[in-house]
Amino acid sequence: QVHLVESGGALVQPGGSLRLSCVVPAFIFRTYALSWYRQAPGKQREWVAMVGTNDDTAYADSLKSQFTISRDIAKNVVYLQVNSLKPEDTAVYYCNARRGASEHWGQGTQVTVSS
Repeated sequence: QVHLVESGGALVQPGGSLRLSCVVPAFIFRTYALSWYRQAPGKQREWVAMVGTNDDTAYADSLKSQFTISRDIAKNVVYLQVNSLKPEDTAVYYCNARRGASEHWGQGTQVTVSS
């Protein structure tokens, strides 16, 4: 069983920043595309950003100015830097690894933006 473990979620004030982390098993880290998704209360899960095995990145158009995805090969960790947080960014943020039909998810980390 593959375990992706997210961390870094917190309660933050509007305008704040967070860095989310996801520890990925080494084999998965080297060979799968890694993404972040989020799911706000009462809404469908939405894709946020992706980093490929060649460090190519892609972002949801509406979020690219606010989010930065990166990965640390030495630590097998994928990060999501989130800036200028707004209440509507409140969601559970999930780490995802995908290669073809093979896909794995983490358990999620809660981000709450509130004053």
